[in-house]
Amino acid sequence: MTAINAWFSRDRKTPIAEWWWTIDRELLFALIALMAFGMLLSFAASPPVAERLGLGAWHFVARHALFTIPALAVMIGASFLPVKWIRISALVSLVGGIVLLGLVLRYGTEVKGAHRWISIFGQTIQPSEFVKPAFAVIASWFLAEKMKRGDVPGQTLTLAFFLVIVALLLLQPDVGQTALMVATYGALLFLTGISWWLIGILGAGAMGLVGIAYLVFPHVAGRIDAFINPETGDNYQAERALESLLEGGWFGKGPGEGVAKRYLPDAHADFVFAAGASEFGILFCLMLVGLICFIVIRALILAQSQHSLFNRLAASALAIQFGVQSAINLTVNLNLIPPKGMTLPFVSYGGTSMIAIAFGMGLLLALTRRKPEETFATGLPIRSAVKRDATRGI
Repeated sequence: MTAINAWFSRDRKTPIAEWWWTIDRELLFALIALMAFGMLLSFAASPPVAERLGLGAWHFVARHALFTIPALAVMIGASFLPVKWIRISALVSLVGGIVLLGLVLRYGTEVKGAHRWISIFGQTIQPSEFVKPAFAVIASWFLAEKMKRGDVPGQTLTLAFFLVIVALLLLQPDVGQTALMVATYGALLFLTGISWWLIGILGAGAMGLVGIAYLVFPHVAGRIDAFINPETGDNYQAERALESLLEGGWFGKGPGEGVAKRYLPDAHADFVFAAGASEFGILFCLMLVGLICFIVIRALILAQSQHSLFNRLAASALAIQFGVQSAINLTVNLNLIPPKGMTLPFVSYGGTSMIAIAFGMGLLLALTRRKPEETFATGLPIRSAVKRDATRGI
């Protein structure tokens, strides 16, 4: 115990001690708590799915635990990175992810009519998961440099990366990840002070992409038609999810007692929230939603207090991306929007998703670490602070 205390002592200048006293521990513990929620819900939702597939009852539970351990290591490891290495790691992830997105179209594994996964050294990964946080960081870097020095083509480079990524995602096709990329890019443009009419154009473009997806991709049209008029298409999973949500009532039926979740095909993945509601109840689900809201709000507050323009933009973009992805998954579970195939961060089953989100949250923790030279908080709204720093050349 004495040795452990010495490692974390404020008086010692070790990397671990410096990390411990500069990291935002409230945000760190909230993220770890969300991982614990995910592990708990895996016990509730995964066994019926595994049994239907002819696997051992605890197959997905064991794999979820196996993914959680490296995800936690990745998140903590990334939170140690200085700004220079944050940019380097994000740039490598972005360029590598874009290359893999291109290879997915030619060599990827087809699942339900989409090519989103590729096998590397026997492991199947989804490159788009790593592209999301990397784009948030690199786009923030380019836009921050543009605002500090007008001769840097930050907006052009950001737009080029964005268009390439969106094109590759739509060719898979993956409309859900495309929507998340559009939301991330739009949030960054908003934070850097873009005019309202350009925001309107971006919104109209996003709606146009939805229309094109509806006309071009039959499975997208089928999901939208089934959502608008359930009698016209296969709405089985959404209906089972609603049954599972309603079955548990306020306090749930108890561990292992849920019935509706047994007929929910993706109870361990996209619909884990609905599956958990049947056993633990609505109050438990509200606690989970409250924890996610705390993470997003806490991250945005920390982002606002950053002295560096890059840190403020990147941390805000990562927090918004985390929040939007969570919102998409939850609204799908509540049957408020058509199914999107979007995981609930740290809760849904999925190795690539969990590790990629851990990487993004680790970068967020690193960007929001307290620095000795930053002893003040701006006290200004994010957009106002960004404009102020741009005029000062910070």
